[in-house]
Amino acid sequence: MTGRRLPPEPVHLVKGRRDAALRALVEGVPYIRFLGIGFDRRGDELTAVLPYRDSHIGNPLLPALHGGVTAAFLEVTALIELGWAMIWEEMEGGRATGLDAVPDAGPEAPLPVPRLPKTIDFTVDYLRSGLPRDAYARARVNRSGRRYASVHVEAWQDNRARLFAQATGHFLRPEPPEGIGR
Repeated sequence: MTGRRLPPEPVHLVKGRRDAALRALVEGVPYIRFLGIGFDRRGDELTAVLPYRDSHIGNPLLPALHGGVTAAFLEVTALIELGWAMIWEEMEGGRATGLDAVPDAGPEAPLPVPRLPKTIDFTVDYLRSGLPRDAYARARVNRSGRRYASVHVEAWQDNRARLFAQATGHFLRPEPPEGIGR
């Protein structure tokens, strides 16, 4: 029966696979849990969410988010976006389901969730004080080659047009798993 197409996968299976892949990627970094960072996924777009905590305040007199928390939030957002882009390419190319790091994923998950890239350098621009409230960030991969990637991140709180910090990072991409080309 040549030329016959398989029916498309049910949407709930595709969404479940994508959510499980993102969850596996995020759960691989304990510091993300420590800071309480979450990720909202809409298709291939990720928005990082840093919920307000008193422990995130650096200067209680202002009060303002600690600069280290802000920098960590931006770097984590960049790393997860880059890792997600690597997983997305494999999943959408039909080469992986992204579930292999999830217990009991089954044999339909042939590839491991990729190791996260290593930071070469990361420059943060603090544009204004982060207020004592939730913060959001989105990263954009500007360039991604076989071994190197450049990522830009923007963070805001109440108004996306009013950034409180932004950053640019350069990352060394990990070697792909055996048998996988880019």
